[in-house]
Amino acid sequence: MALKERIGTVVSDKMDKTVVVAVINRYPHPTYKKIVSRTTRYKAHDPENTCVLGDRVKIRETRPLSAHKRWAIQEILNKTSQAKEVKK
Repeated sequence: MALKERIGTVVSDKMDKTVVVAVINRYPHPTYKKIVSRTTRYKAHDPENTCVLGDRVKIRETRPLSAHKRWAIQEILNKTSQAKEVKK
């Protein structure tokens, strides 16, 4: 079975080696046919802490890394110009 991949935006980078990625899924409503957006937030593994808030990233499914972390950063598609502060 192929590993799942998603593209989303980093919405939180406050944890060590973990980022929260929001993935927006757009689909037509089954009855009314209006386009509906549903946002799902995934915790993804970022071993070098390279992602910052607002980055566009591709994540891939992986083995369970913690209680909630099942995804890993595959690549950074668009980097934002924010300077990341040093975590203490």
